[in-house]
Order: sequence, then C-alpha cells, then structure tokens
Amino acid sequence: MSENMIMSDERDYTFEEIPDNSNNEQDFYAKFKERLDDVEKFPTDYLFKFIYPSSEETMKHIKSIFEGTNATYDYKASANRKYTSISVKLYIIDADTVINYYKEVSKIDGVIML
Repeated sequence: MSENMIMSDERDYTFEEIPDNSNNEQDFYAKFKERLDDVEKFPTDYLFKFIYPSSEETMKHIKSIFEGTNATYDYKASANRKYTSISVKLYIIDADTVINYYKEVSKIDGVIML
C-alpha cells in the first residue's frame, strides 16, 4: 500500500453543516440546468429514473405527474421487493421541462430521484 493511502486514526476531521436556506434548492436547480444544457441536446428523449418503497399508490402518483404525455414506463422490483425502480422515458423540449418534472416528483414522500 502506498504511503498516500495509509489512514491515520489521529486525524482531526471537522464537519460543517450546510446551511438550510432556500438558495440551496435554487442553486442546485441552476447548476443542474447548466449541466443538462451541457450534456443533452434538446429536444430529446429523456430518461427519468426514480426509486420508491414498493407501493401501488406511489407508482400511481409518479405516473400522474406524466399524465397526458407520451411517456413510457419500465419497472423493476428489488430482490426483496421492498423497493421498485421506475424509468420514465419522455420526449422533452428543454432543460426547464426536465427540472419541472423533477420538482413535481420531489414532492412525493419516499421517492429517490436518480
């Protein structure tokens, strides 16, 4: 093992709490929009991925957000069936639309956005 990789129990680790204010969410979505515009060429088929505790109600709630669109869905349950992942493929015109869908899904308790 190289010297750089040796961990010492004598190190002093300091943790700083991230302030909880509304700018964090705004900053996150502003940076996310920049990244989307850099990586994606809109309009495009965009793949949303979410994980949630397996529940028919949660699945219906997620799907209701994409209601009235041409979204297609793919589901996969975890090995113990405790969680389900849902992939939502949808033709999206711009980064703002992607962000708006993520913001709506973020309001659902227990859903993890990937």
